[in-house]
Amino acid sequence: MIKRTLYFGTPAYLKKEKQQLKVEFPEEDKEPKTVPIEDVGMLILDHPRVTVTQALLSALMDNNAALLSCDDRHLPGGLFMPMTANHVYTEKLRYQLEASEPLRKNLWQQTVKAKILNQAAVLSIYNQPVENMHYWAGQVKSGDPDNYEGRAAANYWKRIMDDPEFRRGREEPAPNNLLNYGYAVLRAIVARSLVSSGMLPAIGIHHSNKYNPFCLADDIMEPYRPYVDLVVLDIQERFEEAELEQLTKDVKRELLIIPTLDIEIEGKKSPLMVGMQRTTASLMQCFEGVKRKIAYPLL
Repeated sequence: MIKRTLYFGTPAYLKKEKQQLKVEFPEEDKEPKTVPIEDVGMLILDHPRVTVTQALLSALMDNNAALLSCDDRHLPGGLFMPMTANHVYTEKLRYQLEASEPLRKNLWQQTVKAKILNQAAVLSIYNQPVENMHYWAGQVKSGDPDNYEGRAAANYWKRIMDDPEFRRGREEPAPNNLLNYGYAVLRAIVARSLVSSGMLPAIGIHHSNKYNPFCLADDIMEPYRPYVDLVVLDIQERFEEAELEQLTKDVKRELLIIPTLDIEIEGKKSPLMVGMQRTTASLMQCFEGVKRKIAYPLL
């Protein structure tokens, strides 16, 4: 079942009441609203006067929900999620921690290839040449020692933004702010699903920054990034530049469709949040030695 993503951009008081998330509006003349806690997949808090009770936080963690807190620039700045959400967490964690270096490199090879092929699909949608992308995808070796991921990314951004000077980065101008927001939502979906599948998001197959508690989430989200890119490109075409630069509420509302995007994995269609569970479950099976391939979507 697809879980709901709830966004709060105005003052609100959130509490638990009879297994429901109850929302009260202290500064507005509005009736309280309720949502079953079991239906919630993610909360996004984007106002300094949003209050969440400890009882609600505990119930959300028990139901494997993720909570994103935004900073004063209205960009996601923190992620709160369960430490464990799998009944045999310790056993599964051991498989992850004991994974061999050759296995990790092979899994990264699969990840990079899937990402490049999805980037190529986006370029194809926008009538851009994809021959180099397909060639690079076919040349990726175990661990990607030749950095075909980087080569493909440089070509991809230059062409998809139709700007040879475009720079992808957290502090760069729009549409980077839209990409940052969308990727943060995607990262939360991945991290939530990894925990549900019994893994520790901090231990990556490629990323290994000691300051990053979500290295594995950053690995596994790579082939999913092009889905976010398509949403951002569509927003760019429909909104004024000023709205994009300010990241208005209407723009953010468009970005919140990411969990419900249609994806296809091995011939089966599902919403992105549901498909992500298939991806992380297959990754766990690779660690366990049951499977050899991660179930990634292909555009």
